[in-house]
Amino acid sequence: MDFDFTDEQVQLRDAVQRWVDKGYDVERRRAIIAAGGFDEGAWRELVELGLTGLTVPETHGGAGLGAVEAMVVMEALGHGLVLEPLAHSLIASALLQRYADAALQQAWLPRLAGGARVVLAHVERRSRHRLDVCDTTATAVGDGWRVRGRKVVVPAGDRADAWLVPARVEGTLAMLLVEAGAPGISASGYPTQDGGRAADVVFDDAPARLLTRDGDAALAWAVDVGIALVAAQAVGAMDRAFALTRDYLQTRRQFGVPIGNFQALRHRLADMKMALELARGMAYYATLKLDAPEAVRRAALARAKVQLGQSMRFVGQQAVQLHGGIGVTDECLISHCFKTLTQLELTFGDTLHHLGEVAACMTDEAGVAA
Repeated sequence: MDFDFTDEQVQLRDAVQRWVDKGYDVERRRAIIAAGGFDEGAWRELVELGLTGLTVPETHGGAGLGAVEAMVVMEALGHGLVLEPLAHSLIASALLQRYADAALQQAWLPRLAGGARVVLAHVERRSRHRLDVCDTTATAVGDGWRVRGRKVVVPAGDRADAWLVPARVEGTLAMLLVEAGAPGISASGYPTQDGGRAADVVFDDAPARLLTRDGDAALAWAVDVGIALVAAQAVGAMDRAFALTRDYLQTRRQFGVPIGNFQALRHRLADMKMALELARGMAYYATLKLDAPEAVRRAALARAKVQLGQSMRFVGQQAVQLHGGIGVTDECLISHCFKTLTQLELTFGDTLHHLGEVAACMTDEAGVAA
């Protein structure tokens, strides 16, 4: 089996990497953080690159590409520590294509390709990574729906054009789309640990459109797509952290020689590389398993998130320690890598949560009671 990227995929990766190198340098990132963690100009540049419509079908104005191309793009953006939440546009594209009716697809997929920000708003205060915990409710009113509830830590939630909201309908979970600007919506934004932006969003009988009544399957699909995208983004951030650490060990001198000459530090750098490559392999595995049956897919994505979480923690901590005291300062880019990796490890379920998922799958397969 050939695991090499195609020429088109390599060209796509290189194009995004060139934009990152030239258009999203450290100083611009710091300015975006100081301005609140989201930059409209950077978002428009992503739109002009065609990335918001990457997986939108050509019939709706997109590029019509697939999960592997999305992975390639997210890895390049992760390498640049890009703050803007492109992953959620890709999640919205996947969710709309799989679950929305033709009218809703026609209404929103072209807007997604054109740069509309549609973000998944599924986290609640007491959910703690569990997808079945949802206190938000939805009620049918005439030909439409009304949503009541509160979602927290919604990426760029106060800058969104619409939210994809799971809600309870007569005891079962449904997925709805709520458009910004409608009455009954309030969003309060705040900075996140990595310098980005999130918001708590309150829906008070806000008008909505029903995406699907099969909300459990839709939410599981959206989160699994998100895990695959986060995995690729994390690989890019770890690759950046490894490169920065390697370069630092080659330039920082002690006792008249680069500290990279010291065997103990070289071994730690080698361990970082091993953790990075383990994560890279599992990120590829996660993407390739998105088309598997749901039970197989969910188990595969949980396994991937466990390895990614372990690698992110190890690479981030080693990078900071090998930089010494400056590794935790804002002036040192490695601290930004560490913050990004720490937040990604918690996104769509932390390592401990997914370790429990993996354990549950193993006991089910073995027929052993927990």
